[in-house]
Formats: sequence, C-alpha cells, structure tokens
Amino acid sequence: MNRAPRPAGPAPHATPAAHPDALQGLAFVAAGEVELCVRDAGAGPAVVLLHGTTASLGVWDPVVEQLGRAVRTVAVDQRGHGRSGKPAAGYGAAAYTADVLALVRELGTGPVVVAGHSLGARNAVVLAAAHPDVVAGVVAVDYTPYVEPAVLDALETRVRGGDRTFASGADVETYLHERYPLLPADAVRRRRRYGYAPAGQDRTLRPLADPAAMVRTVDGLRRDFAAETRAVGVPVTLLRGEHSAIVSPRAFAATRALRPDFRAVELPGLDHYVPEEDPRTVADEIVRMLDRTTGRPRPRPATERTSDPCP
Repeated sequence: MNRAPRPAGPAPHATPAAHPDALQGLAFVAAGEVELCVRDAGAGPAVVLLHGTTASLGVWDPVVEQLGRAVRTVAVDQRGHGRSGKPAAGYGAAAYTADVLALVRELGTGPVVVAGHSLGARNAVVLAAAHPDVVAGVVAVDYTPYVEPAVLDALETRVRGGDRTFASGADVETYLHERYPLLPADAVRRRRRYGYAPAGQDRTLRPLADPAAMVRTVDGLRRDFAAETRAVGVPVTLLRGEHSAIVSPRAFAATRALRPDFRAVELPGLDHYVPEEDPRTVADEIVRMLDRTTGRPRPRPATERTSDPCP
C-alpha cells in the first residue's frame, strides 16, 4: 500500500532521535502511553518489523536492505528496548501489542504485514488475533506459543547476566560474540551500535534495554499463547532456525499441529537469530507474504538457500 496521508488534526509527534553515533533515519513517534523509536523507510506496501527480547530495531537493517525501497519498512524499538520509552510496568503481551496497534494507526498505513522475531513474533501473532483489521499477515520468526519453562529459565538467566557495564565497544563486541556465536561480525557490531550507550561521565557502556523491563518481559512469556495462535484469521508464515535454543523441535511440531494451515519453514544451519544470520531468506518470506496479502507480485530478493516448507 502507498504511504497514506496523515489524518486531519495535529500532526503525529515524530522527531529525530539524537545519538552520539549519529544513527541515521531514527525518529520518535507517540504511540499510546509510550514514545517509540522507529525507522520508517521506503514506499509501497508496509511491513512493521518487531525485534526480540533485549534487541533493537537495528537487527532488521540487513532485512530492510534486502527488501529495498519498493517496500515501506517500519522498524520499531519496542517498549523497554533501545531508545523507546521504558515505563515501570506493562511488559506483557497486551501492553506490547497495544503499542504496535497505536503505532500503525498513528502512521496511517492501513492493514500491514507484521514480521516479528521471537518476542516480536509473539506480539505480531497476538495483535493479528485481536485486530485482523490492522494486520494483513504475519511472518513469525522463531516463534512458538509453547516455550518450555527450562528455556525461559535460561533466557532469564541470560537477561540478568546482560545487566552490566563495559569499558569499551570492543568489550561489548567480545561479550556479544560469546553470547551469539553464529552471528556474523557485522551483526555483532550493529548490536553494539544500536543497543549500547555511555552510562555516565566515565563513558562506560551499558545496554539500552532496561534490565528490569527485560525480566518482566521474560515473565510475560511464561504462559502458552495457543488460544491466540488458534484465533489468528490472517495468513501466517513460521520460520525456525534448525539449531534454535528457544523453539525446540517438539514445540515447533506442536505449533504446526495447532495450525497446519500456517506456512512452516525450517532453515538449516541457523539458530535463533535468523534475521541477522540469513536476512535474504527472511526478506524473501516477507515479499511472499506481501504478494499474498496485496495480490501484487513484487520482485523477490535473491536468496542464499533453498528452504522448502516443512512436511
């Protein structure tokens, strides 16, 4: 869809986001009770991009590059993350999806495809179930409504371990490389640029994701979302990295059994961080979804792998 004109009345609040690294194209948009940092680029049919726990909108940069300017991409720092607002409470699915709903309405895009990774995929699915008038389709990357308790316990431990300061950007990158061993070097650098900032006059670096908010976010994942997944009435594509430590083979199989109509693709050789490890395939699946929801075939990004749907 083309960029829609703003509704009559006061213009939406969107101001450039300041940052010492001078990251380009960031703006703030008032969305309900929080101010969200976004990057809104391109023109044409719109896709909203939602990152995972502790991450930022920057993880989508390689996918945006693959999609090109013929797709309108709205990448979002979700509440508690990146440069967006960090309220003291409200880190369950309802609050996260209310933010995205308000953002889509504020931007005036009409129904959109929502692509989400992990936490972002949960939020995309829950929003689609409640608001099919706003969500035309979903690309859910490494998502299941059935995350096992042991997986969430391990995630909470990692989240708590990330609440620390770093003496330099190099120290941040060393930590990130150890935490995400399959990430390409450019993805590690991008996570450092977007996700860390000076903590004070001593110039040590701290994560921009609020530590308390991250713990509350993990707590909000401690239930299954089978009812919401069952209720989705728009097209959904599920992508899973073969070696994901978050979405187990058993959980992915259960998700496919719950919704056999969803397109399900397993990506060999990848772990949980699919958008950064294989952005071309993710972009290709977004284009496939846009084709389906708009009825207008678009040029597909060249893919590095052939990924057949799961049987």
